[in-house]
Amino acid sequence: MTRTPFEIHIATQDHLSEIAYLARRIWHQCYPGIISREQIEYMLARMYSEPTLARDLAQGVTYYRLLHGERPAGFAACGPDACGHGQAWLHKLYVLAEHQGRGAGRALIERACADAAAAGHRLMLLRVNRENTRAIRAYQRCGFSLRETRCDDIGGGFVMDDYILQRRL
Repeated sequence: MTRTPFEIHIATQDHLSEIAYLARRIWHQCYPGIISREQIEYMLARMYSEPTLARDLAQGVTYYRLLHGERPAGFAACGPDACGHGQAWLHKLYVLAEHQGRGAGRALIERACADAAAAGHRLMLLRVNRENTRAIRAYQRCGFSLRETRCDDIGGGFVMDDYILQRRL
């Protein structure tokens, strides 16, 4: 496998503002044309406030920081399925546009999958917006396949219209 110019580190409480900043920047690069600006803002406020990120950490979600040199380039989050069943969820995976297509996303996926397998999980699950065809293709190249389709009301008049993808670990 080709070595990427990226490093991956486990995030701590001290990195939550960095993750919130990256989320805002990346979502505004990625989601226009897929979901409305209003839904982007709603979901950022709901999912990426520092208290929400801190709660995730307290509940056992691991955040991974992707660094290019010493500069933040992206992040991922992974945690066990709330119901158990030997499954883990790749809750988040975001890479700045200027670093996409260079192995950064794959490196984050492989790290999260390796850590989940080491923790005894047999399956990695993720949600991806059904209109995010670029991300879907990237996940498929990393061994994920379609498990189901979900459309969930998330409040504020918005829905998450997603595919659930899975990969055996």
